Amino acid sequence: MIRIVIAEDQGMLLGAMNSLLNLEDDMEVVGLAKNGEEAIELVHELKPDICIMDIEMPVKTGLDAAEELRENTTCKIIILTTFARPGYFERARKAGVRGYLLKDSPIEELVHSIRVIMDGRRIYAPELVDFVYEDESENPLTERESQVLELVAKGKTTKEIAAELYLSAGTVRNYISTILDKLGVGNRIEAISRFKEKGWNK
Repeated sequence: MIRIVIAEDQGMLLGAMNSLLNLEDDMEVVGLAKNGEEAIELVHELKPDICIMDIEMPVKTGLDAAEELRENTTCKIIILTTFARPGYFERARKAGVRGYLLKDSPIEELVHSIRVIMDGRRIYAPELVDFVYEDESENPLTERESQVLELVAKGKTTKEIAAELYLSAGTVRNYISTILDKLGVGNRIEAISRFKEKGWNK
């Protein structure tokens, strides 16, 4: 069971998210907070797996709370906000936030993101990733990472890539995980798509 704390200062939205997430068979909302200070207290007290936080909250913002929790908990933080601002996004990334989603996303997207984040991935709203790469024409991947992604794009399995590059399967998986993080995407298909979109596969 994935244990969740939600921090949101709009009561109606807080109640709606609480009800909708509790409908999922593998999720349980264990605590509700109305500001960042309460969120920090609940995370320490209840030790949830995930904490979903708004940014603009009284007493302490979601980003302040995320920065404070980074060193003191294994709880994975998801920022859910109306603000698609690059400055906020950069700060969230530096605070180790695992997800940054926009409030106009469907609830199914949030549910999917929670499960993906529990599997060790990061999920960022595409609009925000575009901000990050707007002025970046350089390929952020190393030569070996690019090589691995190109083989993934050809439909090769982890074992086949490992054999071709004389690596262990574990090393290939680590490369793929790093690639997803660097490109700010949730899966291999999105990584291939972004790589080709930017022309880095040439």
